[in-house]
Formats: sequence, C-alpha cells, structure tokens
Amino acid sequence: MALSKEKTQEIVKSFQLNEKDSGSPEVQVALLTEEIKSLTEHIKANKHDYSSKRGLLKKIGHRRNLLNYLKKEDIVRYDALCDKLGLRK
Repeated sequence: MALSKEKTQEIVKSFQLNEKDSGSPEVQVALLTEEIKSLTEHIKANKHDYSSKRGLLKKIGHRRNLLNYLKKEDIVRYDALCDKLGLRK
C-alpha cells in the first residue's frame, strides 16, 4: 500500500516549509495521512487482512505521536496542519 513516487513528491511539495525540507513533522504527518487513507480503503475491502490492520494501527500511532510533538512545539503550525488535512484536534 505504499504511495507512488509521484504522489509522495506532490505531498512533500505541498507541505514542505522550504525548498530542501522533506522531513518536517508537517510532511511526515501528511504522508502518513495519505497512507492511512489508502490502508483504510484496503481494510474495508479485506476484513480478514490482519497484518495490514496492524500496520494501519502502527501508522495511526506514529501520526498521533508526531501531532503531539507538533502541538507541544508550535500550536499555530499544529492548528494549520489539522485544518489543511481535515484532522480532528
């Protein structure tokens, strides 16, 4: 369920803070959100794919940790990211 190279580059370009940024929390959360959406659709179609379900839960936990970090460091960036991605706070 990995993202294509083009899709990844598109997400990085839309969420990066500067030209060379590829690993900021905003970029990581955006990539994880797209992977979570993809895995969610897969799980809906394949209810007994437990290894994918475990991977989905790990990605959700990783995204939650990154969001908690961003919220602690800079609440304005956190709010902007949640609004842009449509995440609940």
